[in-house]
Amino acid sequence: MTGVTLERAIKRYGEAQVIHGIDLQIEDGEFCVFVGPSGCGKSTLLRMIAGLEETSEGHIHIGARDVTHLDPAKRGVAMVFQTYALYPHMSVAENMGFGLRMTGVPRAEIRDKVARAAEILKLGPYLNRKPKALSGGQRQRVAIGRAIVRGPEVFLFDEPLSNLDAELRVEMRVEIARLHQEIGATMIYVTHDQVEAMTMADKIVVLRDGRVEQVGAPLELYRDPDNRFVAGFIGSPSMNFLECAVVDGQLSHPALGAPVALPVAGATAGLSQVTLGLRPEHIEVVDADPTLRVELVEALGGVSYAHLSGPDAARLIVEERGDARSTVGRAVGIRFDPHRAMLFDPESGQRLR
Repeated sequence: MTGVTLERAIKRYGEAQVIHGIDLQIEDGEFCVFVGPSGCGKSTLLRMIAGLEETSEGHIHIGARDVTHLDPAKRGVAMVFQTYALYPHMSVAENMGFGLRMTGVPRAEIRDKVARAAEILKLGPYLNRKPKALSGGQRQRVAIGRAIVRGPEVFLFDEPLSNLDAELRVEMRVEIARLHQEIGATMIYVTHDQVEAMTMADKIVVLRDGRVEQVGAPLELYRDPDNRFVAGFIGSPSMNFLECAVVDGQLSHPALGAPVALPVAGATAGLSQVTLGLRPEHIEVVDADPTLRVELVEALGGVSYAHLSGPDAARLIVEERGDARSTVGRAVGIRFDPHRAMLFDPESGQRLR
């Protein structure tokens, strides 16, 4: 297995540039997830690695080979798409082995590779079934099995769980994570779902408008985002933001009640306003200084999310656990540890450290 390196990778469609000089190193055996909102360029970047989109400038290396202008079949990659793309008239075994058969691999070798992939994916009982007799999750496993039998250097996944219902998505997340641990291959996975990214990845690449916003391990991005975009995108529910005035070294906003000491005072020099960021689990609902009102409570069993509204269009989500939970209509204040808060430049969105 090998890693993947992108050097100043650029993609243009005519005059429109959609990928802007991306540099990225994906290590051998790493599970790397491209995440970002729709239209950010994550699928385009994946297709450039696969060779399905031409790279306008820059270089792509798989291992020691420069594959920038190689045909997809010569890159040593296998791709799993959002749609299963199975042949309805073929059995599971025939679908999984079809690519090998087209390249002239001996039948006995195909049988062995299909049997091995079926064992890994727990598809043994279904090898003689047609796709119409399978569930959505089983069909996606067949599509993954078709990639496994090719023995690629790199696996590429383009939103493979988007067509599955919520329960199957969770099941397949576990299946793909287990598959990665078992075969140890380099995997690149595209999704717009940051929960998938957080639960599956060794490394997350956050993209916006064809540029890399931040690269890091899931908890690193969650705990130490570089900017407001990453802070708001990573985490569910997302981070709360309040536009606060800086007055005498303190943060001031009607929703806060009393002013709050700045967590990083030196970084705000010369700024009269900053954006305050607070994770839902870092806020506590209190009875003192009731400047907010509970509009909605999402009770999920072990955890509840209280949605608060207040002055200056303030909207906050607070995570609550234990037996004491908020009720709709209650007037409340909030309390938080300033050292848990994050500050962002209101103009650039960059983190103030």
